[in-house]
Amino acid sequence: MINKLKSKDLIGTKDLSPEEILLILDTAESMKEISSRDIKKVPALRGKTIINLFYESSTRTRTSFEIAGKRLSADVVNISVSTSSVVKGETLKDTAKNLEAMNPDAVVIRHSSSGAPDFISKILKCPVINAGDGAHEHPTQALLDLFTIREKKKELKGLKVSIIGDIAHSRVARSNIYAMNKMGMDVTVSGPSTLIPVDIEKMGVKISTDVKKAIEGADVIIMLRIQLERQEKGLFPSIREYSRLFGLNTEKLKNAKEDVIIMHPGPMNRGVEISADVADGQYSLILDQVTNGVAVRMAILHLLTGGA
Repeated sequence: MINKLKSKDLIGTKDLSPEEILLILDTAESMKEISSRDIKKVPALRGKTIINLFYESSTRTRTSFEIAGKRLSADVVNISVSTSSVVKGETLKDTAKNLEAMNPDAVVIRHSSSGAPDFISKILKCPVINAGDGAHEHPTQALLDLFTIREKKKELKGLKVSIIGDIAHSRVARSNIYAMNKMGMDVTVSGPSTLIPVDIEKMGVKISTDVKKAIEGADVIIMLRIQLERQEKGLFPSIREYSRLFGLNTEKLKNAKEDVIIMHPGPMNRGVEISADVADGQYSLILDQVTNGVAVRMAILHLLTGGA
C-alpha cells in the first residue's frame, strides 16, 4: 500500500491512481475522528503556512479548507481577490511569484479559468491544490463525494451512480466521472441534451435524457445546479420547465431503490434541481458531504505538505 501521493500537487482526479484515491479516503477516516473531539486540533502541520487564494466566491470549499488547516495547527491565510492587487491589474503569474517569495507550504486556489491551478503549480515550489477551476475539475469535491458514498455503502466498486443536471458546465461532474471510473463504479449522466457534452461517452459514462430511467436502479444520485453564470442563454426553455422535467422530487424518487442516497455539491437551488422535501429527506446526505469535506481536505493537506 502506498503512503504518499506521486505528485506534489492536486490538480485533478484524472491524475490520481486508484491507490492514491484510497490513500486519501483512508487518511480522511482518521482525520474525521479529530473533528468529533472536544478539542478539535492536532499539531500535524504546526509551523506550516497555507494560503487560500480564491478568485471566485465560495462558502463550503473555502471555509472547509480554512477549518481543515487550522485543525491541523497550520497558519491559514485567506486572500480575497476583491481586496488584493489583482483589482489593480496584477497578473496571475505575478501573484504566484509574489506568493512564492513568501515561502508558503501550500496554496489552495479557485479560479474561473480552466488550467489556472496547473499554471501556478509550475511557478510555486510548494503544493498547489485545485479548489475548482472553470468547468475543468474540482477534485476535492469528488473525493469527499467518494468518501461519503463509501461511508454509507461500505464499498465503491460496482455501485451505480447517476449524475443529473448541468453536466456540460460542471467541474464536479468531470472530477467525479474520472474518480468513479477508476474505482470501478458505473456512471450515468442525465439532463437536457443541450447540457450534456458531445462525446462524453468517451469518458466511460452512459447517457440518459430521461431522468426517471436514470434514477431507476441507481445506488447514488448526484444532483447538479444549473450554472447560469457559465452557460449561454437558450440552452433550455425556462427554469420552470427544467424543474418539471429534470428536477428531483418525491414523485420521481418512486423509481429509485429503497436504499438510494442523494447528494448535491451545493449551492442548491431548492425547487429547481431538487425539491426541499427531498433535499431534507431521509435519503439525503448533503450535510454529510459538508462534514466530510473538512476531513478529506485535512487528509489532502496532510499528505501533500508532509505533516507529522
